[in-house]
Amino acid sequence: MKEAARLKTIEINTSTNLLEIDIMEQKGSFAIVVCDGKARLTALPVHGETKIITHQGKVKRVKFDEGEDF
Repeated sequence: MKEAARLKTIEINTSTNLLEIDIMEQKGSFAIVVCDGKARLTALPVHGETKIITHQGKVKRVKFDEGEDF
């Protein structure tokens, strides 16, 4: 079974180059990553790390390392 994509594309208004997001629609903590005129939103895990990996000034990958207190 394939997991749903964690990164959700956010549209940038090309005529104004503005990024608009209703933060009240989002649940919990989240991050927005912008690179090369593209924006993506991802929810942050309750317990864990989220790493944004870059190479030569560009975002290459977003890695999630989740856990839970025992």
